[in-house]
Amino acid sequence: MTDLPALELRVRCAIDDVTLSTLHARAFGETPRLRAWSAQLERHSLSWVGAFEGTTMSGFANHAWDGSGHAFLLDVVVHPSRQRRGIGRALVADAVRQATDAGCSWLHADFAEDLTPFYRDTCGLTPTSAGLLRLHR
Repeated sequence: MTDLPALELRVRCAIDDVTLSTLHARAFGETPRLRAWSAQLERHSLSWVGAFEGTTMSGFANHAWDGSGHAFLLDVVVHPSRQRRGIGRALVADAVRQATDAGCSWLHADFAEDLTPFYRDTCGLTPTSAGLLRLHR
């Protein structure tokens, strides 16, 4: 038996910019830098979802869109100490549900090659060819 709190997904949850900036940096192995997440999400996102264990945010996913048929799954992050426990799968499944409910026909996701087993095998996304141009370093 575990003493860990149950996972709760909170759609369009209140965002603390420091908390999400820190989680994002840890998940991607980057140096933390403060981003204005809450303002960005309000302006550009169809929705977002936070994964909480008690009061602690252990995961997050952003669902941007074009206002019509295309949704884009961005910034799927799970704290390194909480990975491989189904949190990422739950976040992606919720993104699929929300995009479907919004009437989208497509859910796009870019991901690094080493994450293909997660997105393809665990979440059911089909890898596609796409173009990418890095604009800033």
